[in-house]
Amino acid sequence: MMNQNFRKPVEVGDELDLTIESTGAKGDGIAKVDNFVIIVPGAKQGETVKVKITRVLKKMAFGEIAGSESAPAEESPKEESSEDEENSDSNDQNLEEENTQDEE
Repeated sequence: MMNQNFRKPVEVGDELDLTIESTGAKGDGIAKVDNFVIIVPGAKQGETVKVKITRVLKKMAFGEIAGSESAPAEESPKEESSEDEENSDSNDQNLEEENTQDEE
């Protein structure tokens, strides 16, 4: 098991300026830090955004837009309803499963 000593390059709460490299199947922005995938809902390909890491998994992490160098964030994450948060959790799980399948 080579990955036993793998140190994840991000931790929950980290704030990073990231360039969104591509978009996932569900429209979420995808950035990388040392080849570690960061999923950023609401970010578009080509944007450089300030991202706050909200969740770190074994092979990927999730972040939210904290600010932006190229364009202002469209809405505050605190405006989400509890239904949106439940859907977001479900989407996070689906993304994790898709990413795991892609790597196998």
